[in-house]
Amino acid sequence: MPQEEFIVVYVSQGPLGAEVAKSKLEAEGIPAMLRYEAVGRVLGLTVDGLGRVEVLVRPEDEAAARQILEEEPLGEAPTPEG
Repeated sequence: MPQEEFIVVYVSQGPLGAEVAKSKLEAEGIPAMLRYEAVGRVLGLTVDGLGRVEVLVRPEDEAAARQILEEEPLGEAPTPEG
């Protein structure tokens, strides 16, 4: 499925929070993927949006994913994007 068809359900400033969210979703049976700025990842930067990492899911999994992520906060607020 093309990445454009995925929905952002969580945004983390840096990879750690995003990896935790992705793992939590996958443990519940929801496939997820990460999208991040390549420059931030290569240089290890987490300022000015360069360390922004988005957790994406299929549109049909959006509601369940948001519910799972809201049940147990990961230290950062899920985004209202959608």
